[in-house]
Amino acid sequence: MTAPPFDYDAAAEIYPSRARGSRRHPVGYKRFDSAAQALQFAIEQLPAEALVGAYLEIGEERYDAREMRALYDAPAYPLPRNPPAADAAPARDAKPPLPAGKTSRGAGS
Repeated sequence: MTAPPFDYDAAAEIYPSRARGSRRHPVGYKRFDSAAQALQFAIEQLPAEALVGAYLEIGEERYDAREMRALYDAPAYPLPRNPPAADAAPARDAKPPLPAGKTSRGAGS
């Protein structure tokens, strides 16, 4: 039996992590008119440390940070994807930036 498709139009709530280290960017509970908007906020705006323990809730269903990333990356995601904020969660296959003077072809060349 196949799971029903995810409803990106359903109202959703984001509950960010309560991690102690996230006081720099305190973010509380937020409600969104659509799950797509909630996912966009979580992935593009939440600081990485707040996303780690965060979850998305739609009705009685909860989705953790890994599941939120998969839903955001899915081909069915209906909104345009924007570059994340500087301190937001990186894409799962993102590479750290190279130090100044380094190139991807080799160290320091």
